[in-house]
Amino acid sequence: MIFINEITDNKRRYMDLLLLGDEQEEMILKYLDRGRLFAMSDGEKTLAVCIVTDEGDFTLELKNIAVSPDVQRKGCGRRLISYIEEKFSGAFDRLIVGTGDSPLTVPFYESCGFRRSGVIKNFFIDNYDHPIIEAGVRLCDMICFEKELRGNDGTVSEGTAEI
Repeated sequence: MIFINEITDNKRRYMDLLLLGDEQEEMILKYLDRGRLFAMSDGEKTLAVCIVTDEGDFTLELKNIAVSPDVQRKGCGRRLISYIEEKFSGAFDRLIVGTGDSPLTVPFYESCGFRRSGVIKNFFIDNYDHPIIEAGVRLCDMICFEKELRGNDGTVSEGTAEI
């Protein structure tokens, strides 16, 4: 059985996994404490994590999503995003995310129903202390995506989810 829990203490214990989604610790530390961290596990092992932040104006941002290498491409990332959408659809109007222009991540977000909403030129060059290479591509610009959240009834589900 797979569970998703919100982690409220000792978030840094997930740093190794978070570094798969954002490979500079300094950048993660900018949003780790203000964000809400969710961990997907099978009861024994953490399979995936994500951090979301309230950006105001009923906008939730997916700051980091990372899936353990041994379970990548098995639906964990997609299931975690679906969980976030369902959990926050009553309190937020849209979910946004920024990623590198990578042949791995851009198609993933598009397949999850996100649509391109903009570009931040040279984001990875200006904000990281080393070149970020993904799937053989040096990341320069951040591609911004957004997705409308439904069910604006003002409710937010709480607790542990079993999926």
